[in-house]
Amino acid sequence: MIEEETLVIDLQTKSRQAQAFEVLVNTYKERLYWQIRSIVLNHDDADDVLQNTFIKVYKNIDGFKGDSKLFSWMYRIATNEALNFIKQRAKTQGVSDTDYQDKLVANLEADVYFEGDEIQLQLQKAIATLPEKQKLVFNMKYFQELKYEEISEILDTSVGGLKASYHLAVKKLEQYLKED
Repeated sequence: MIEEETLVIDLQTKSRQAQAFEVLVNTYKERLYWQIRSIVLNHDDADDVLQNTFIKVYKNIDGFKGDSKLFSWMYRIATNEALNFIKQRAKTQGVSDTDYQDKLVANLEADVYFEGDEIQLQLQKAIATLPEKQKLVFNMKYFQELKYEEISEILDTSVGGLKASYHLAVKKLEQYLKED
């Protein structure tokens, strides 16, 4: 694994930027894709948002001060880009963010890239019912297997608050799945 500090220096050095950016993309694209995909649910949309994320990272790398890890900074950008994408799509279609999310979940069965079975489909439906923060925390902890400290850095929230959000999310998911 490439040393993060070295990568940042290379990204901020014009003569090494292109090569460093290629390393950055190859190193982080899969993890960022799955974070985005857990929010937008659709493969093609996730690809578009991932591309926008890397464009934003490229344009703003000179502003990266190293207050957080590069990975956390990019994760935050990816998460915000995905949430903004959902908001824009919902607005364009004249529906609420929640209604748009419901539509995405309903379309999962038709998505050729969705490899889940009926149980995973039910889980995705249940996750879609969670408030935004609980949904993000649950996806990062459960699917991405991030530590609370990493999630805290990404979402700029206390570890205690994240643990409470995750616990509430799990309880709500259990309740939803029992009722279904």
